Amino acid sequence: MRGNLVELAVAVVIGATFSGLVQALVKDLITPLIAAITGGGGPDFSTYVFTVNGAKFMYGDFVNHLLSFLIIASVVYWLVVMPMTRVIAFFDRDKEATEKKCPECLSDIPVEASRCAFCTVELSRVRSADRPPA
Repeated sequence: MRGNLVELAVAVVIGATFSGLVQALVKDLITPLIAAITGGGGPDFSTYVFTVNGAKFMYGDFVNHLLSFLIIASVVYWLVVMPMTRVIAFFDRDKEATEKKCPECLSDIPVEASRCAFCTVELSRVRSADRPPA
């Protein structure tokens, strides 16, 4: 068994459990609170319907699922996406400080290099005006 497979399985199980938890939070706590504040028709939005030519449109259940989705999406964004973006930016910042582009072949070379390892151009011969900033 590989580590990535186990991590993916754990993520799916935790995600499904978290989804159920958020749906219960929305259905049992948030929507009754909104209904109490607005004086709505019931403790749960799933009872909200409207009828057009005999067809029932149950928009309340959609509102429950929409609130659940928004909560899950915001938690994933703030607890997964934002920290990973910062970690990637941190490592890229360190890389930029240790490497520069060769003015001839545009490959990444160490800042201290006096000759490019790829095109073997002598970097001290290149005019300082032609050098990109390190």
